[in-house]
Amino acid sequence: MRTFSPLPLKQNGEWLKMFSREEKKKIAEVIEKTLLELKHPEMPTEKPKFKLHIDGKESWSWADIEPNWVYADKEPNVNPFNEKAREILK
Repeated sequence: MRTFSPLPLKQNGEWLKMFSREEKKKIAEVIEKTLLELKHPEMPTEKPKFKLHIDGKESWSWADIEPNWVYADKEPNVNPFNEKAREILK
């Protein structure tokens, strides 16, 4: 059985972030829905742009959340530790 280290990892030269892919999708979905429900006159009526930065409890633990539609044509980086951690906690 393969084990994963909780230490920060790199993929394609880029640091991998906290939260699993599904968790990021859920967070982005809630933010987008909330922004659109506000119906603020200065907000677009679809596909709002946003970037949420979240700092974890460790200096190397953080995440940037963007709208799901930003990744429609590309696959986001995946941190195998975060993906495995979600499987174990289910």
